[in-house]
Amino acid sequence: MRVLGVDPGLTRCGIGVVEGVAGRPLTMLGVGVVRTPADAEIGHRLVAVERGIEEWLDTHRPEMVAVERVFSQHNVRTVMGTAQASAVAVLCAARRGLPVALHTPSEVKAAVTGSGRADKAQVGAMVTRLLRLDAPPRPADAADALALAICHIWRAPAQNRLQRAVAAHHATKGRNA
Repeated sequence: MRVLGVDPGLTRCGIGVVEGVAGRPLTMLGVGVVRTPADAEIGHRLVAVERGIEEWLDTHRPEMVAVERVFSQHNVRTVMGTAQASAVAVLCAARRGLPVALHTPSEVKAAVTGSGRADKAQVGAMVTRLLRLDAPPRPADAADALALAICHIWRAPAQNRLQRAVAAHHATKGRNA
């Protein structure tokens, strides 16, 4: 499975591509950041994020896109920019018919480090180790994007089994009604 991980942000949108399957060594295919100037108009910034994501989708041809789920932050302006960048990533994937998975920051941290309260340095260190890199990806947004892709690769098989079980339960329930 090839997954494009997106750590959404307007100033720095982390992007990473990981390939592999749960239980086997994973491979990083690319990592980077789409940057936009903080003083640019919001519309221009969103277009720049879209172009950057589209370029990564064209280059790496993922089967799936994993995006960090926007959570409540104290700074409303920050959460708005994050939500807008997240929507752009979901839109780019949907336009190509790619499935999108949303993962919370604590879910990603728990999957990669074993603790949902891990700090950025711990996430970066584990991403470096899991992908057998020489150094942690910089900035942290890039490492977070790789962590999202890793999280999805590891959690997708269980999530798929759960979805199939729920669908089968509903189908059985419908026949017995």
